[in-house]
Amino acid sequence: MVYLYPLSGRPGVDLPEGWDSIPGARGCSTEACDFRDHFANLRGAGAERVYGLSSQGPGYQAELVERLRLPFTMLSDQDFALGDALDLPVFAAPSHDRLYARLTLVIRDGVIEHVFYPIFPPNTHRQQVLEWLVANPEG
Repeated sequence: MVYLYPLSGRPGVDLPEGWDSIPGARGCSTEACDFRDHFANLRGAGAERVYGLSSQGPGYQAELVERLRLPFTMLSDQDFALGDALDLPVFAAPSHDRLYARLTLVIRDGVIEHVFYPIFPPNTHRQQVLEWLVANPEG
């Protein structure tokens, strides 16, 4: 599974102006931590791999993995290659021309089997994914 998110905050780095008022923007670190805290459940329900993806750079993603102690890889798509190939939803925010809208792709054997979009609130999304995985076992 790959979950896409707009951007994550970092200590000492301000979020874009008005970030909290943009629907679906807030909650990226919370969502990552929820997937972290229930990583074993996700794997047990059939998510062979879990990835997070945003347009933030590789260094930013590596720092996030370390700071939040994430057991999964955070991918960087600064050029929006995946988004452009799949025509994924994006939005703009101050100082950011494009950011990924929050969504999750369940991918099995190279095929997108399910898309969660829109996602709100992000702090309950992990439960939606788990319920779907349990109801739709692989095979």
